[in-house]
Amino acid sequence: MLGEAEATIHSMPIEQVHFHEVGAVDTIVDIVCAAAGAKWLGVEKWVGSDLNVGSGTVKCAHGTLPVPAPATLKLLGDAPVYAAGPAMERVTPTGATILKMLGVEYATLPQMRISATGYGAGGRDTAGEPNVLRVLVGEDTDANQNEEKIAILETVVDDSTPQLLAYVSELLLAAGAWDVYRVPVQMKKGRAGVQVTVLCAPHKLQELREILFRETTTIGVHWRIETKMALKREFVEVQTEWGVVRMKVARLAGGEAVNAQPEYEDCRRIAEQQKIPLKKVMQAAMQLYVMQAEAKKVL
Repeated sequence: MLGEAEATIHSMPIEQVHFHEVGAVDTIVDIVCAAAGAKWLGVEKWVGSDLNVGSGTVKCAHGTLPVPAPATLKLLGDAPVYAAGPAMERVTPTGATILKMLGVEYATLPQMRISATGYGAGGRDTAGEPNVLRVLVGEDTDANQNEEKIAILETVVDDSTPQLLAYVSELLLAAGAWDVYRVPVQMKKGRAGVQVTVLCAPHKLQELREILFRETTTIGVHWRIETKMALKREFVEVQTEWGVVRMKVARLAGGEAVNAQPEYEDCRRIAEQQKIPLKKVMQAAMQLYVMQAEAKKVL
């Protein structure tokens, strides 16, 4: 990740990147120990506070650079940042790499039962504030532990063909949107339009917004961040007379299955190969799943 960031900033192949300070022993120790520690902890999710990146300038092999350094900004992406306290570098490229490696989500402290706490102290003294990094390890105690943030992008288009909007929807889904839907709307001056709504993870917001601007005729997109709760999902296979079909099963927090549906792509593949109605395959898969579920209850 560090190599890719430096290569992009300096417009050179990654094979030609010289790490300079990043190749120092302390940096190698930071990355190796962070990786080893993360594996040892075995946590399922990392959550961090907004990042105080610092301010001012920093001297490095490339000369004097503004804080945050270019590589740091590249690695942080759309992470929430701010600058406070005396001018100094507070998030380094190494630190940004570790955050990206862990896939950290940025939010307020989640509801949790703390089992361990750790502090790491930096070698530099900072007036009036501790130069430490704190890690809390614990178990999620939120009853709604399946809640997650969702970004919702919306725009209204009144001068595009249906084919164009269908094409854009495919691009958005291919780029990582969770869902895309279109609704006819009545606009001012009697104009008929189409509202395009995109659902995605917050970190995908910028990329998908750019697709809307680039591929449609819209000149404005609005968005918001909300909270969604999703049931836990798993796949269960059933063996039909034509082949295996996966069933998507949704469960409540206690494990109770409240919904099950045959996977469309599996059923479609069998229907096309066997030259039989799609609905017949889906009905057979559903019946087999119900029989399996009832058999488990008896056992």
